[in-house]
Amino acid sequence: MRILLKLSGEALAGDKRTGFDEDTVKEVAGQVKRLMADDIQVGIVIGGGNFWRGRTSGNIDRTKADQIGMLATVMNCIYVSEVFRSEGMAAAVLTPFECGSFTKLFSKDRANKYFHKGMAVFFAGGTGHPFFSTDTGVVLRAAEVDADMILLAKAVDGVYSEDPHINRQAFKYDEISIDEVIAKNLQVVDMTASILAKENKIPMRVFGLNEPESIVNAVKGKFTGTNVTV
Repeated sequence: MRILLKLSGEALAGDKRTGFDEDTVKEVAGQVKRLMADDIQVGIVIGGGNFWRGRTSGNIDRTKADQIGMLATVMNCIYVSEVFRSEGMAAAVLTPFECGSFTKLFSKDRANKYFHKGMAVFFAGGTGHPFFSTDTGVVLRAAEVDADMILLAKAVDGVYSEDPHINRQAFKYDEISIDEVIAKNLQVVDMTASILAKENKIPMRVFGLNEPESIVNAVKGKFTGTNVTV
């Protein structure tokens, strides 16, 4: 089994909301290590929101803002991959653009080689192009490497009818189809990513990262988040 795990940058920051919460990252590493011990191949994409939310500013060119965001995801992946290594796992960071000796250039063949070597594979830098989010990046990589499932580990514990931070009456879906997500514009992932997941028939599971054993339980289906079916 091969999964793509999308980690929210904000969730990795914990209560600080910026930078990293080391205990949270170590907990993620421990769960991924257990999955890999069960011969589950794990690819990882990390958002950059714990460092940069440039799209909310009207004072910077969108292309430049997105480029800064791509670099934020590279920093996240380098840091988290080092925590993985400290926990006894082999890890590699792939990017769609050259980063000197910091990362390796992404290709499907290279990713597959690392997966078969039993390594955790980090896909940093998004798609390498502006105007595409890390949501689109994770679905794109999942399609390219033939992942069986995408896990979306967020600060929110599932898919809601509305933003639960704004409307406390919003209800959480236990299961919802990707067609309904698109029709209702529920923003599980952005619209481009939703359509790409639909076209490539990639199911998703959405859950709160901070719940106990959240990643392991999501893989095994024993979780309280939302199944997004295709």
